[in-house]
Amino acid sequence: MKDVKIYNLDRRYADLFDKEDMISGRNNGVWKKYSCSEYIQTSDSIAYALLNLGLKKGDKICIISNNRTEWSLCDMGINKIGAINTPLYANSTRSDYKYIINDSEAKLVFVENKEIYKKIEGLENEIPSLKFIYSFEEIKNVKNWKDLIELGITNPRSDEIDKIQSSISEDDLFTLIYTSGTTGNPKGVMITHSNILSQIIALEEKLDWSKKDRAISFLPLSHVFERMVEYFYMYKGVSIYYGNIETIGEDLKIIKPTVMPTVPRLLEKVFDKIITKGESLKGLKRKLFFWAVNLGLNHEYDSKNGFVYEIKLKIANKIIFNKWREAVGGRIRMIISGSAALQERLAKIFTAAKMPVSEGYGLTETSPVISVNFAHSKEKYYGTVGTIISGVKVKINHEEGMRNGEGEILVKGPNVMLGYYKKPEETKKVIDDDGWFHTGDIGTLIDGKYLKITDRKKEIFKTSGGKYIAPQMMENKFKQSIFIEQIMIIGENEKHPAAFIVPDFNYLKDWSKSNNLNCSKNEEIINHNEIIELFENEVKKHNENFNHYERIKKFVLLKETWTPESGELTATMKLKRRNILGKYKNLYNKIYGYNE
Repeated sequence: MKDVKIYNLDRRYADLFDKEDMISGRNNGVWKKYSCSEYIQTSDSIAYALLNLGLKKGDKICIISNNRTEWSLCDMGINKIGAINTPLYANSTRSDYKYIINDSEAKLVFVENKEIYKKIEGLENEIPSLKFIYSFEEIKNVKNWKDLIELGITNPRSDEIDKIQSSISEDDLFTLIYTSGTTGNPKGVMITHSNILSQIIALEEKLDWSKKDRAISFLPLSHVFERMVEYFYMYKGVSIYYGNIETIGEDLKIIKPTVMPTVPRLLEKVFDKIITKGESLKGLKRKLFFWAVNLGLNHEYDSKNGFVYEIKLKIANKIIFNKWREAVGGRIRMIISGSAALQERLAKIFTAAKMPVSEGYGLTETSPVISVNFAHSKEKYYGTVGTIISGVKVKINHEEGMRNGEGEILVKGPNVMLGYYKKPEETKKVIDDDGWFHTGDIGTLIDGKYLKITDRKKEIFKTSGGKYIAPQMMENKFKQSIFIEQIMIIGENEKHPAAFIVPDFNYLKDWSKSNNLNCSKNEEIINHNEIIELFENEVKKHNENFNHYERIKKFVLLKETWTPESGELTATMKLKRRNILGKYKNLYNKIYGYNE
């Protein structure tokens, strides 16, 4: 690994694998494949162009875009001159863009399209450092990324790039990633070359991916997980195909990937759609469908359910689950879930259906992987995020009031960030004098080695009776309901927990038609007596999973879905609890009997 550098992964790829589809993406409905030589030539030209514009090693450059080939090519061009890619989410707000571009002192910004450009238009007049804006798609009066390629071709500067690259140390800052914090301004996480390379080393021991594999990339490349995994793909010779979350069903059938990183919510949506289709079946087909589903939901690793179960599962895979696999291209051999807690039932049923799910855990500050429950390994355990990856240490800081040996998860290793950009005091709050990073997550080690996450430290609260409530754990359980899209547990210092619930309106509109209810608008749905009764029964059913003091006593249905744009979610789809409480203060007061 000493000779492996992120900025020369494309040349290593060409030397070892030399494929015609190193990366591929769809532009205006047409798929464009980049061979190794095209990738190298294009990213080299971008690197030369950046130097021609006067940018240099250490300068910050932002990319604001969904996943596409241009993202990867520009990223590699930035890497080649030792500049610092500071990616931003395509769904962030203008105020976030302004803060991050200004705080990072970025000199150039790549934007995907007109919609994103409008969010930053004029910022070059407000931010002293910002000198250049280039777009991936054609926008009138905005420079296009193809102009950079031409500039690089006309004036190549390979000798200068060689000098820059020879000066890059593994301890140098590689990328600056701003966490979309649930409170306050985002913090810039400083990640080094060695942070990323340590992840590649650790994953190589566990993953047998090769040049025969094809990956679909649709999780945001602005997130450290997808970005790190993309470098790992390059290291292993995997072909990368960029998909779109809006057309994911169609993309999967076209791309036919063998590897698919995802988030739990997408797996939940896929499973819910499958179940909805199953509900429409009649007679024997319906019985066989739910027989297979029940088998999958009871899956255990390593044939622990016995010989008879495995025979039944083979039959289920042949007559039912084979259709599930065809719906995602028919070639999936590994699904990797990250970003949020995965429901155990989903890991079980997709693994039973020969689409094994490996769940990982980590944070931006840990580059990101800390542990993975590798479904194909000898050491795996449902309901956990698996064993700690090589080179990383974890300890549980047990605290009073926590149950089952739980405590805050502390991490030490080559994956831990340098710190927060321009925020030494904030860094000291999370990295102690002994080098342990305090994750803020609560968990425990089962059998001394399988890490189980239970909640966020800052989100656990007490009722007025002094009982601890772990909202994330409860929310994940309630979201198993096919009727619930989003939920937030409330009740800090109150007599009992309650909940704000956003129904799955798309499903409920279909459900309403099937049940002859006159409900076509969100407001009509949340106020219909039969639907309110339906949710009362759902809450009652899921309450059975919890102690008496944890159970939801009251809830309200909300008519609007939470989004990053409307302020209730971060760019990574985490709840901004303070914002939600502020927005629905009147409903909170109504639940707990307070006067305005």
